[in-house]
Amino acid sequence: MNDIGTFSLLYPDQKNITISKLSETACHDLGLDNICRKMTDDTKEQRLIMNVLSEMTADRAAALYRQKIFADILRLPELRKRMTELFDKVEFIRNFGIMHKDSDEKLGLWHLMHRLEDLSNYIKCVEEMRECLADAEISSDGLIRFKEHIDMLYNEAFFAEMKKDIAALKITASDIKSVTIGINVNERFEAVSMGLVSVNDKPFKKSGIISNFADAISSKDKIQSGSEWNGDMHYHMVEQEKDNGAVALLEKTAAVQIAQNPLMDIRTKSTIVNMPEGDGANNSTFYLENVLNKMLDSLVKKLRDTLTKYANVAVVNISQLIPEFVYYIRTAEFVESCMEKGFPFCEPQLSGNDSISMNAKGFYNLKLAVSIPDKNDIVYNDLVFDNEHTIYILTGANRGGKTTVTQAVGLMFVLAQGGLFVPASEFVYRPADCIFTHFPADEDKTMDLGRLGEECIRFKEIYGSCTKDSLLLMNETFSTTSFEEGYFIAKDSVRALLKKEVRTIYNTHMHKLAADTDELNKAGGNAKAASLIVKNEGNKRSFKIEIAPPEGMSYAMDIAEKYGVTYDMLVGNMIQE
Repeated sequence: MNDIGTFSLLYPDQKNITISKLSETACHDLGLDNICRKMTDDTKEQRLIMNVLSEMTADRAAALYRQKIFADILRLPELRKRMTELFDKVEFIRNFGIMHKDSDEKLGLWHLMHRLEDLSNYIKCVEEMRECLADAEISSDGLIRFKEHIDMLYNEAFFAEMKKDIAALKITASDIKSVTIGINVNERFEAVSMGLVSVNDKPFKKSGIISNFADAISSKDKIQSGSEWNGDMHYHMVEQEKDNGAVALLEKTAAVQIAQNPLMDIRTKSTIVNMPEGDGANNSTFYLENVLNKMLDSLVKKLRDTLTKYANVAVVNISQLIPEFVYYIRTAEFVESCMEKGFPFCEPQLSGNDSISMNAKGFYNLKLAVSIPDKNDIVYNDLVFDNEHTIYILTGANRGGKTTVTQAVGLMFVLAQGGLFVPASEFVYRPADCIFTHFPADEDKTMDLGRLGEECIRFKEIYGSCTKDSLLLMNETFSTTSFEEGYFIAKDSVRALLKKEVRTIYNTHMHKLAADTDELNKAGGNAKAASLIVKNEGNKRSFKIEIAPPEGMSYAMDIAEKYGVTYDMLVGNMIQE
């Protein structure tokens, strides 16, 4: 078989692609684990989807390649259904059929015939895959190449030829009643090799004349109809329970050919197996009854291995691609179900403007959407990353939606780079080489260093890994100490991020940090910070964001008035009392 190379539905060219793995912490902070559980109940498939989504690459060709495949599969539900059924069949044959048994255990003709049935079913599956892909109105480069890959595997494995050979047998294991075997002997009439002459659908019986042996040889590629020979040798029924002697067996069985110079063509020779050494053969003139079954087992094994030599290569190659195809099927089913519930999704677009690294319109948090009872409660927002808005200092009231917005932005990048449609009305982006999150750590992870010490060490590690192509999401970072200490560290951190031009959303209660963006931008450079707020409408949370100065004082006043702790309200109560 020629070198079929490698093929992937995830990467158009697996060379020179740099992959960064999202940390488990980042996956959890983004809510990816929750979304994967919504996509499928199968834990194995959940891990598969998580593995694909968490492998980030800034390669634009890879993102576009995946995106077009996903668009095809989302658009063609019948293709998803048919391919899922075929994949299930292939996996069943692999896991429960005879084909996967490659041990040297005693097999026999039953196993050989069932191996042929398995192989026939497998060929049918591959043919149906070809037909399915040919019938579907696919347009993506990835699925077109997938079809070509399946065609190549089919042809390289000689499936068409094997299909004809298997069909010519027209028999199942239950139809076999006898086999005709030719045995070559040396000058001492010791058996040295054996060949399978024919497989018959009738048992041998007492008769005077048997069919011509040469005719049997010429029809080795089909099952012999009946068991009669036309020739000058006589056949006698052997009653094994009455006479088990090897000499008697040879004398009585004309179905065993004795020949020092056998007349057989090259095709027949391919079915010959050499007689095994040992077994006391040197001290026994005839020992057929001791080794006949052993020789037959060896012959069957050779035939079995020859028949499946190329098929096994195709099985492995197609099986390796099944998980990638399943990834698209499950994610497409999930997106389709969300769209049917009224949630908008869009096909992401790669940014052609060097100054704009993201332009999202009408986006929302997918993790929240899949768990909310009423889709009308979802709030949609717009946001842009460009040279004037590289780092956002996001402030707002408690439980106002700051973390929800921060998480939503990260999810859009993960889904887009995974090739999926994005929860937004429009999403233009420059792929991120990785997404880093700096959310509050669990208490048990901060016992030794203290929470602030742990946050500082973790931020330093993240900063060292960030590039201008990265996305950093910070949630209440450096808020676990006094305001003065936290503000000092946070301000220097933002200045350093501006130097690296890292796209960042910094969700914080430090309103002074957001108010100082003009000072932070005085250093110049291609990146600038901006204040982003979650708007407040009186005592009501709007969950809408906009670029504006922080409103920390007004939020405090709202809370004070809500709970009656303003000076006028407190003093007024004293006077009334």
